[in-house]
Amino acid sequence: MMDREGFLLEKHKDISRLDQEAKRTHGWYVRVRFQGKTYSKFFSDRKCGGRYSSLLAAIAWRDRLEEELGKIRSDRPVVTVSNTGTGVVGVRLNERLNRYEVSWVTPDGRQGKTSVSIAKHGKEKAFAIACDIRRRKERERLEGV
Repeated sequence: MMDREGFLLEKHKDISRLDQEAKRTHGWYVRVRFQGKTYSKFFSDRKCGGRYSSLLAAIAWRDRLEEELGKIRSDRPVVTVSNTGTGVVGVRLNERLNRYEVSWVTPDGRQGKTSVSIAKHGKEKAFAIACDIRRRKERERLEGV
């Protein structure tokens, strides 16, 4: 899709367009979150030599930063906040059924689920197994394995 100036509109993860006429601010804002920290930088159209050049600079900075941080480069969304009592995204304790339940998104976008029995493995080992499954499934999705 093109905008009114003929510029190709394409989504870029962690990069947003800012156009504020009142403040004469035009450019791309990059925000990378990793291990609880946020890294951000603004790329002005004026300073970078135009709208397309500032976008290329923003993409290059984001990719270089992610590599330095050791963050896996992926355009897919990654959930980093856990709403479960375990503190681990995608792993929850089901006390009624005495098990840890693991959920993830498959590489083709479907929901994956499994569970690990506390009765069979004990609470600590079952939790460790559940976390390992979640890490492995998330890595498969992000790396496209």
